[in-house]
Amino acid sequence: MSTSTFDQIGKVLREHQRFAILSHVRPDGDALGSQLAFALSLEQLGKDIRVWNENGMLEKYSFLPRAELLSKPPATAEEFDVAVALDTAIQNRLGNTIAAIGSAKIWINIDHHGSNPGYGDLVMVDPSSPATGEIIFNLIKSQGLPFNHDIAENLYVAISTDTGSFQYPKTSARTFEIAAELVGVGGLDVGKISQQLYENYPRRRVELLRELLRTMRFSECGRVASFSLSLETAAELAVRPEDNEGLIDHLRAIHGVIVAVFFEELADGKVRVSMRSKEEAIDVCAICQKFGGGGHTLAAGARVLGTLAEVEQRVLEEVRDVLKRQS
Repeated sequence: MSTSTFDQIGKVLREHQRFAILSHVRPDGDALGSQLAFALSLEQLGKDIRVWNENGMLEKYSFLPRAELLSKPPATAEEFDVAVALDTAIQNRLGNTIAAIGSAKIWINIDHHGSNPGYGDLVMVDPSSPATGEIIFNLIKSQGLPFNHDIAENLYVAISTDTGSFQYPKTSARTFEIAAELVGVGGLDVGKISQQLYENYPRRRVELLRELLRTMRFSECGRVASFSLSLETAAELAVRPEDNEGLIDHLRAIHGVIVAVFFEELADGKVRVSMRSKEEAIDVCAICQKFGGGGHTLAAGARVLGTLAEVEQRVLEEVRDVLKRQS
């Protein structure tokens, strides 16, 4: 799907001075780690950079090296030579960072979601890559761009989180080779990083999981599992959006479950749908695309207009139809 080469992108990076580095709303470790790694490499080249995300730096990832570089976009738009969208399948998922770009001569789109339509002037989309961080690593290495400990740690976090700590199907021998190089050359303390990532959750996240499990339900002879988060429950627990990251894995991990779905009621009258599949034949990206979303074959999402009950019914009916067609 890639339409641009690393050489073409590298040429643009060297020839221009002012860059905006963006990623999707409700960012994860891959989005934030990729942004910071990319920004730090350009900073070492002497470039003028801005690193923006609609949600700013999340509490969970505030330990990332040079996390202070990443902020929410300003109210007044700025002018750039190049705008770079990372890990963002659909351009409008960049949220209000788009409005902060007064103009950009060139848009670069680097991503690993198969549903990415290829927006931008230079496009590097590799659905075979388990994380955008892996693509950024290959770009940095192929172009001889600056690389140091801070860049390595950000890339390691990007790859570790989007591979489910190196567990998901697209994790390849190359992924482990890259991780080994990041650890070795970057001099990373893997134990410390892993503890910060996976053993440092706020108490409210566990309380949220407890409430979600109370809404857990199964259908299709246990092959479909789902749970839901209402605005009322979210307010009662004072949870932050990032607190639910990864909680859907508790459903996916259940024996016999093929499709897991997490429904989250939003304040704008929509419901955020996160979906996971254990089988390539059950393409949750295709399901989510029917509701205006996208993602990967085994992990996808959408934001659907309607009440929590309405969206649950519509989405689960579609999941059941897909399962029946595959039976």
